[in-house]
Amino acid sequence: MDVSDLANRVIGGERRALARAITLVESARGDHREQATELLEAVRGAGRQALRIGLSGTPGVGKSTFIETFGMMLVGLGLKVAVLAVDPSSARSGGSILGDKTRMERLARAPGVFIRPSPSQTELGGVARRTREAVELCEAAGYDVILIETVGVGQSETVVAEMSDLFVLLLAPAGGDELQGVKRGIMEIADLILVNKADGDLKPAAKRTCADYAGALRLLRKRPQDPPGFPKAMLVSAVTGEGLAKAWEEMQHLTQWRKAHGVWDDRRAEQARHWFLEEVRQGLLAQLNKETVRERLERLGQAVAKGDITATNAARELLRGL
Repeated sequence: MDVSDLANRVIGGERRALARAITLVESARGDHREQATELLEAVRGAGRQALRIGLSGTPGVGKSTFIETFGMMLVGLGLKVAVLAVDPSSARSGGSILGDKTRMERLARAPGVFIRPSPSQTELGGVARRTREAVELCEAAGYDVILIETVGVGQSETVVAEMSDLFVLLLAPAGGDELQGVKRGIMEIADLILVNKADGDLKPAAKRTCADYAGALRLLRKRPQDPPGFPKAMLVSAVTGEGLAKAWEEMQHLTQWRKAHGVWDDRRAEQARHWFLEEVRQGLLAQLNKETVRERLERLGQAVAKGDITATNAARELLRGL
């Protein structure tokens, strides 16, 4: 593979080249990882920045429907949109169980749109192992907005916030879980809470849910990276499109405020540092898969099981060897 040629084609905005590049960075093969590193370094010179929007929510809240309607609205505004959808994985094959792309038919056919589903595999946090690198490739390809859809996540699975500029939490009305809004975790890092399905018979329940979460947000400590009034809860309907234009206005307002006050650059710098440390952790874990290390792991594990050595001392001995 000519990595330099692939990088130029990605920067040139070729969809097929972008798809091939993401396949490359998602590969776990040693030679592919070397090429992926070279590719990411090559596209970094493009110097492009997109608005990265992380989207999370419980299963069944309507994330795919929301992304399709919201994405079509953005396309109508003349923006190029990339969607990185992370699907739950099969425990047997490791592939995606759900095909998010098949549930976004209109958006998938729209010009200037790139949709890429990826299996979450064994990764926690609602995103795939290489989603962050896929985001960088989409930025280099010239997309204006990148929507990162997670699998249905809970309170603690918030890794997507470490690779996005805005973190949007999508909630359903009448879920019987309104009081969860006063808890920490995922609520603490959300920039916008959008109560979906605010249409038809569910609209009154959606209004009550939105009011509950708005009250809960006022109880949270104000964050220095937010302008007055943020984070906030809003009503939207992915079916009718109601509230989506207002939500986009709020996203733009928050983005412009953060850029003007230096928060945008600080956040990106902190995220880069976070992923550097994560790469170090993953590299150390990869060392444990070496055959010689696995043999020591097995030997020390048996010694711990027999009571010949404590787990703490066994771990210390193994790490000293590394």
